[in-house]
Amino acid sequence: MGYVFDFNDARAYEQWLSNPGSRYQAELENRLMTDMLKPLRGKSFLDIGCGTGVRMQPLIQQGLHATGLDPSPYMLDIAARNLGHRVELYRGVGEELPFDDNAFTYACLVTTLEFVENPQKALEEACRVAKDKIFLGILNGYALKAIQLRLKGMFGNSVYRHAHFFSIWELQQMLRRILNDVPITWKTICQLPGIGGRIAYKIEKSHLVQRCPFGAFVGMVVTLAPRFRTDPLPITYRAKHTTGEATG
Repeated sequence: MGYVFDFNDARAYEQWLSNPGSRYQAELENRLMTDMLKPLRGKSFLDIGCGTGVRMQPLIQQGLHATGLDPSPYMLDIAARNLGHRVELYRGVGEELPFDDNAFTYACLVTTLEFVENPQKALEEACRVAKDKIFLGILNGYALKAIQLRLKGMFGNSVYRHAHFFSIWELQQMLRRILNDVPITWKTICQLPGIGGRIAYKIEKSHLVQRCPFGAFVGMVVTLAPRFRTDPLPITYRAKHTTGEATG
């Protein structure tokens, strides 16, 4: 098991989201997720490492059936309070999902791979339970923001001392090992971390800017190849009764 957020971590994250700048960042990340995933109303999705449920809210508003999973009971308590009966919540880890193959149309892992014990196993499980697309959101290991968070983890009491930061290319390599040649697209946002306003928002929405590999947050969509499970079907055969002795 990787790092599990405790009570203080959960409370600190909730307080972080109450900051206007943090909410702006979360809104940018959610907008990127919905724009790239293009989910269809009425379909199902699984949020692996759902935390307080902030990633599920925009998808629920679009009419999707939501399920969230997280190893932290404190995060799940906040998610239950924020989302109520609109979501099903489970306690568990990303490397061992308690769901059947192809159980969901979509799956997402947003700032989850950074804290799991076995990132490749978590990706394999996400690919197993989803049948259409997977959205991955990571803190870009090549961004200036990631360096700041690493230093914060090294010299302060921060959850980021437990985090592993990935690059776009590392994540693509892991996915290729699991899925071979499937369509993978990526974009980045938060090119100007800590800066808000209308002009910054327009810059962040630019398709050209989102192709910069050094944005603080990477969004990646994997389109899964169709997979089929087959079960052996019994074939019955009724022998014909003959009326004479066999010859020959």
